[in-house]
Amino acid sequence: MAVQSSPDAIVRRIKAEYLEMPGLKLTEEQAERLWNLSRPMCEGFLEELVDSHFLLRTRDGAFVRADTRVH
Repeated sequence: MAVQSSPDAIVRRIKAEYLEMPGLKLTEEQAERLWNLSRPMCEGFLEELVDSHFLLRTRDGAFVRADTRVH
C-alpha cells in the first residue's frame, strides 16, 4: 500500500537523494520512476528545485545538483 506524501516531504526526499549521491544525474523519466511520481508532479518538483538553484538542467536534459556542476 502506497502512502501519500506531502509536497514538502517529496522535495526533502529528492534533495536527500541528491545530497547522498553528489554525482546523481537523472532524466525526468528516471526521476519519475525513482520517486514513483506522475509526469506533471515530477516536472513541478524538478522545476521548483531548478528555480531554487538546488538543481541544474544539463544540455542533455538531465538534472544534477547545481553545486556539483563540472565547469
